[in-house]
Amino acid sequence: MDRLKGKVAIVTGSTSGIGIGIARLFALEGAKVVICGRREAKGQAVVDKIAAEGGEAWYHFMDMTDTDSVKKLFDDTAEKFGKIDILVNNAANVGLKDGRVDELTLEMWDAIFSSDMRGTFYATQCVLPYMQKNENGGSIINIGSMASCGGDLGSTAYACAKAGVNMLTQYTALQYGKQKIRCNCIRPGLIVTPENEANVPQVLKDIFLNNIDVDRYGCPEDIGHLCVYLASDESNYVTGQIMDVDGGMNSHVPTVGEFKKMSSRTW
Repeated sequence: MDRLKGKVAIVTGSTSGIGIGIARLFALEGAKVVICGRREAKGQAVVDKIAAEGGEAWYHFMDMTDTDSVKKLFDDTAEKFGKIDILVNNAANVGLKDGRVDELTLEMWDAIFSSDMRGTFYATQCVLPYMQKNENGGSIINIGSMASCGGDLGSTAYACAKAGVNMLTQYTALQYGKQKIRCNCIRPGLIVTPENEANVPQVLKDIFLNNIDVDRYGCPEDIGHLCVYLASDESNYVTGQIMDVDGGMNSHVPTVGEFKKMSSRTW
């Protein structure tokens, strides 16, 4: 349980959902974890839960669309703990209005890119000077989305922003790898969390279960376990990778689900 012992980790958007799952597993593995987001009460509740489990965490306010608050997060973390080893760019706003190309206004497009692409870029830019000071560099983990894997009927701006995160991952890995700074991206499939479970329609769950390779949809810990590996020294030779944690959703041809319904392997 000491795979991250002595490391300092920032997990953005860790007041709910996937971010909580990542932060808790980091703390269980010995990291000092900075919980950050806009909701102080929820953030403090996560800190308290981690403390009750024997871990160490600290809450810091952060709004991904406010560059001053993002920079302050990194400056204050380095001042408090002396270094930053791990950054998980998890914060994103999937609740912003989105749609088809002809439905989107420039304001809607810009709002989504500001949160999901610009915010990830700026957080990465802010952490680099601190990781460059570390003897062992650091690990940046971007949380992407399977929405970036191909075209769909809606969520155009979100998917395009997350596709940008894929490329930012590879550019960061290439440009800073010789300084022992690694960067990888995890693309979750359907992850059901305590916050979103009531809002995920059963028909959507059924569609995913019919198309994935395993017998369940995902949970935050599924993403957290891979984050622990990528944050640890075990993955020192892993960088520039875009990894799907989707139950196998993207491992097969798109017609599999429909043929299952027909109890057929071919037409």
